[in-house]
Amino acid sequence: MIKESEPRSLGLPAPEARLRFGTELHELGGGPRRRLLVIDDVPAFELSFFCGTCPFLFRRLEGATEKLSLENMQDRLTAALADPDDGGVIEAFGALLPEGEYLPLLLEVEPRLVVPGAEGDYFSGEQVAAWGVDQFWGLPQYPHTSYYRTFETAVDADAHLYEFVVPMVPPTWNDRERVEEYVRLMELGTVPTAVAISTLDVCQSALGLADDPAAHWGLTHFLLDGHHKLEAAATAGRPVRLLSLLALGESLAGADDAARLPALRAQPRSARTTGT
Repeated sequence: MIKESEPRSLGLPAPEARLRFGTELHELGGGPRRRLLVIDDVPAFELSFFCGTCPFLFRRLEGATEKLSLENMQDRLTAALADPDDGGVIEAFGALLPEGEYLPLLLEVEPRLVVPGAEGDYFSGEQVAAWGVDQFWGLPQYPHTSYYRTFETAVDADAHLYEFVVPMVPPTWNDRERVEEYVRLMELGTVPTAVAISTLDVCQSALGLADDPAAHWGLTHFLLDGHHKLEAAATAGRPVRLLSLLALGESLAGADDAARLPALRAQPRSARTTGT
């Protein structure tokens, strides 16, 4: 945790914002089916369901096909931000977001790239210990994208925080030369900055599985800028700064939970020792 800022109103009315949250309906007059992150009016990610007892989730959909970097911010973000408000970055990226209340957090992360189903995958590890496999498919949840794990810590005896950075497009789509350029800069001591819109979802299994009965706090950062930086940092084993714009009204966490997040994120990292 580098620094937090005060919550603030950001964004444009939903029809004007490139990115928004939405709910897909079964049919006219039906109930909600999927909670979505939408880009340019096309569903890009499916998110954790509203009930609070279903498994935590981010799942890439067909609409996640492009990055949302801003050319006029590239030079400013090549180096480390010292404060969330440096250089007008919040206001610039706020123009992509839906109208709402956001908590800016400036973090330092050391990302580790994870492939679904491989070693370190949350969905086939910690989540299975709490929820078991999907009762219909008989398999773990599948996020349809590689992603980065960056931090985790105990919330209390009955809850654990897991942090993820999710690229809008797969790392395999990144330009190899740009990734290598950032690797070289990081090896010389540069710490660049990425930007993300984030959600905090609190989910707890109602199945009563003994392996892990605790609530899972899922802090998910969806990258707006920084795809090459995150891959370079994971490759080089170096840190990168992350400006997170936490969407307070779109998270499955109460106001008291969100207020605890800065202090939790400042705690020493600690991994779970049960169920994985």
